[in-house]
Amino acid sequence: MDSPSLEDLEAFIVASKRLSYVGGGAPVLSYRQGSHDLQHADGDFVYHDSYFGGTDFAGEEVVYWRGRPVWAENYFGHILAPDQITGERTGQVIRSSLTKMYAEGRFLGGFESTDGDCDYHDTSVGDATWFQGREWIDRAGRTVYELHYHGGLVRD
Repeated sequence: MDSPSLEDLEAFIVASKRLSYVGGGAPVLSYRQGSHDLQHADGDFVYHDSYFGGTDFAGEEVVYWRGRPVWAENYFGHILAPDQITGERTGQVIRSSLTKMYAEGRFLGGFESTDGDCDYHDTSVGDATWFQGREWIDRAGRTVYELHYHGGLVRD
């Protein structure tokens, strides 16, 4: 088999996202100066998330299958209203909301969740083969945080 099934790939992506950043996974040795790196492996699959920054951040997730990159996602997130929300609170809302979405066995397709006084939103188009999307947090009717992401299959 030259590549994993799309079903297996998607299941691995969801599990990896759930167990790494959202699940408080232990960091691994940084591959790039100043990066924060997380990793998850299962069988022929390895997931690596590497990002820079904290309150405002950029990163990339890559899934390897049998040592070859087969899927990737890039993202950039930032706080729009630092007088309304902290980086710590933003992370709490994101983790809480994504935990609920990943429990549904997916990472795309739109999602909404409320965490205290914050409303989390995610919209996307496409599927695991090619996608783009935006997540954001509203607080008291104002968008206080947003992240843009895109990705899909990586082919030779």
